[in-house]
Amino acid sequence: MSTQTTYRLLISGGGTGGHIYPAIAIANAWMERHPDTEIQFVGALGKMEMQKVPEAGYSIIGLPVAGLQRSLTLANLSFPIKLFKSLRKAFQIVKEFKPHAVIGVGGYASGPVLYAAQKKGIPTLIQEQNSYAGLTNKILAKKAKKICVAYPDMEQFFPIQNLVYTGNPVRKDLLKLDGKREKALSHFRLDPDRKTVLVLGGSLGARTLNQGMVKDMDAFDRDGYQVLWQCGKFYFKDMLSIVENSGLAHIHLREFIREMDLAYAVSDVIISRAGALSVSELALVGKPVIFIPSPNVAEDHQTKNAMAFVNHHAALLLKDHEAVGKFKTTIDQVLGDPELEKNLGQNIKSLARPEAAEAIINEIEKLVA
Repeated sequence: MSTQTTYRLLISGGGTGGHIYPAIAIANAWMERHPDTEIQFVGALGKMEMQKVPEAGYSIIGLPVAGLQRSLTLANLSFPIKLFKSLRKAFQIVKEFKPHAVIGVGGYASGPVLYAAQKKGIPTLIQEQNSYAGLTNKILAKKAKKICVAYPDMEQFFPIQNLVYTGNPVRKDLLKLDGKREKALSHFRLDPDRKTVLVLGGSLGARTLNQGMVKDMDAFDRDGYQVLWQCGKFYFKDMLSIVENSGLAHIHLREFIREMDLAYAVSDVIISRAGALSVSELALVGKPVIFIPSPNVAEDHQTKNAMAFVNHHAALLLKDHEAVGKFKTTIDQVLGDPELEKNLGQNIKSLARPEAAEAIINEIEKLVA
């Protein structure tokens, strides 16, 4: 295929890092092969993609779309109006931008844009990050040319003839962690003689993980661990007060960790939610992982994400309701057993798909050829 062709790609979706970062990884990988391409993102107004996408160097248009709340709320009354406005704007964007292909990565904005593109006869590709497909993707997949998935056995959700098992695209800096430990120790001001526990509750935070840390942080410090703890923006103020008042020198609190390659490089064991992007990144990292899936997600898909690894002896799992009581004891179990620590790291790395972005680009190229 000639790299001289000037393409126009529309990438839609977002809402969480689990949708946004794969979308940016796809855009970056495409631009490496086709640097003259015009890429336009479409997201949801007020969501984090409106900040993260421009930071990555791409243009983004916001739709007023929002999701339906599971409980009866006043916000649901405005849902039909926001959906109508978003569909109208999506059709306008597709008409004016004239994309060669449209990629949907999930999230609120993905649906209207994919729907508009399909109605206009523009080829669409869906990138499904989770092991359990969402309702919108299941509906739109019927007319999508390709569905790129991160897990095998997804034919229960999608037409098998259009399925491609690619894995989830992740940030390039995570592919090369060797040699970064010393830099990470300096960057985070960590003690090279202590085992490092990395606690990740996602960009917004996770109440259970934070509660577990508050309960056990004295014991972590006392028993020779140090903790690099991402508590999330919703909890940072309260957690900072607790940590500062504790006077513990080896509890390192962050609202959000931007230098994830360094955090992964320096960690000995990782506690994390089981969002799609986190799971894919952690497979590449190849460190022992304890998943605590969020119970507050559709169809309990985080548990399904985690179990895809647990079933291969590639991770441990704690249920959310039991996590606070077993937080430190489970870490002790891993770091106190060198054989278990080694096997968990090796097994999870064997399930990684480092070429996911390139595999997705191959499929997009087929659509625009």
